[in-house]
Order: sequence, then structure tokens, then C-alpha cells
Amino acid sequence: MSDLSDVTMLILDDEQMVRENLEAFLEDEGMRVLTASNGEEALNVLAANKVMIGVIDMRLPGMAGSEFIVKAHALSPETRFIVHTGSTNYKLPRELRDIGITHDEVFIKPLADMHVILDAAARLLGRGS
Repeated sequence: MSDLSDVTMLILDDEQMVRENLEAFLEDEGMRVLTASNGEEALNVLAANKVMIGVIDMRLPGMAGSEFIVKAHALSPETRFIVHTGSTNYKLPRELRDIGITHDEVFIKPLADMHVILDAAARLLGRGS
């Protein structure tokens, strides 16, 4: 497993339990974790912090996750994104593919093993396979 202790991650999910579980897991792995429950709040977090990876839910109140990612990419082009959705039939839209997100960065909730998020983060940052 790659060392990601210098990584700041943003978790954007409107479900408090999902946010808290991911936050606890990632902090146990040594990462700095920031959270937001909606896209507007997450854009403010992103503007105030150097975020390397965002773990983004797609179905959110107000701004959808895909809209957030497009705006966040414009604000912080170096930030990489992982899609974490409860939609079992989720199809990656063109606007997300156009900024480099692939099906390898899409994970369906609930995850049996949250280490796949770590593996994807390491891969996106060029630190793993």
C-alpha cells in the first residue's frame, strides 16, 4: 500500500453516516480529510484548501455531483476525483470523461472494502498500480 499521509481528501456526500465512515477510515490511514454535505459547501472548502483527491457522491441536494466536479476542476485543475455513488446503473457522463475521469474511478455504495478508494487515490496520484 502506498503512503498517502501527505494527502488531503475531500468527501462530498449528503449522507452523514457515509461521510463519517469514510472520514474515520481515511484518517486512520493517515490522511487529512475535509468533508461537505453539498456542492456549494464543498466549493468553499476547495477554494480554501489544497485538496488532492475528492470523493464525490453524484446525487446531492442542489448542485449535482457531476456539476460540482466540473466547477471544482475549473477552480482546482490539479485535484483528482473519485465518484462514489449509490446509483447501481450510473453511467459516467461525457463532461466527466472529458476531464479525465474513467470507470476505474467510479465506485458503487456500499463498498465492501474501502481500501479500493485508497488504491484509486494512489493510482490517480501516481503512487500505486
